[in-house]
Amino acid sequence: MKTQKRKLDHLHACLDKDVEFEKSNGFERYELVHNALPEMDIDEVDISTEFLGIDFEAPILIESMTGGTSESAKINRNLAKAAHGLGIGMGVGSQRAMIENPKLASTYTVKDIAPGIFLAGNVGASQLQDLSFGQILDALKKIKADALFVHLNAAQEMAQDDGHDAWNNVLSSINKLQSEIKIPLIIKEVGCGLSGDVAKRLEGAGIDAIDVAGAGGTSWVKVDSLITGKPMENFFEWGIPTAQSLEECLGSVHIPVIASGGIRNGVEAAKALAMGASLVGLALPLLKPATKSSKAVETVLRQIILELEIAMFLVGARNLKELKGKAVRI
Repeated sequence: MKTQKRKLDHLHACLDKDVEFEKSNGFERYELVHNALPEMDIDEVDISTEFLGIDFEAPILIESMTGGTSESAKINRNLAKAAHGLGIGMGVGSQRAMIENPKLASTYTVKDIAPGIFLAGNVGASQLQDLSFGQILDALKKIKADALFVHLNAAQEMAQDDGHDAWNNVLSSINKLQSEIKIPLIIKEVGCGLSGDVAKRLEGAGIDAIDVAGAGGTSWVKVDSLITGKPMENFFEWGIPTAQSLEECLGSVHIPVIASGGIRNGVEAAKALAMGASLVGLALPLLKPATKSSKAVETVLRQIILELEIAMFLVGARNLKELKGKAVRI
């Protein structure tokens, strides 16, 4: 019940309060190289891609947001309908609530209305020592997940009343989990970013991909501090900006890297993809639309996709492979 209430508090905080970083995601430090002679038509731009063996019509992932409440069920289903309509993927919020209370599984279930989408389940890294692999595998099976996100949220846990402060042996737990599950394992931060060193250690544990989830978007330290009243103000801006985290991780690993954390438009998405990201993830800009309808979510995503296509046209890139290397650091 405590987990369920926290999920509801998180949802309302993100919908009703200012929970974003004051500092930027860092992409203003990068520019796309304008091509005044693109020698192509914009209709030639192809943004389709493949990620972990699954085809995406656009290189976009709806990031993990919620689950565990009746409001979450509506949001997840609207997100899934939009993902299905656009041929992209999505992740669900932490499945801890449904593991504790199996009756909540329906708040994460979306494959019945969006059977073809890439769907990622979600558990917290600090909970791997509390949950059995059987519980995790069962939770993934119930929602027909195609992959598993394990999220790293040490800073966020410090802002919670009963947050996990025991983080020994997390990497070994990730390594053991990787050997147990039969679907791809993706490690993600939740807004504080991954350093190149951490990314390299994670790759060594045998994972399939990482999601940098850098600073510049939602500050989950701020979210939980607003809920609990814990004096964490000096950590509201804690984290590695998304662009910096992405650059570090791309230079450290050879597995796919997802760029997320404060990306709000198609130009920033194009910069991340040009730097080498496999996918771009978005969350907060889609949350309020998802409380209304799947069409509202689609409207936001279609604008971002259009901007991405225009950016690719203006650098003379017909596809995502040609886009890579078109971003320069200034």
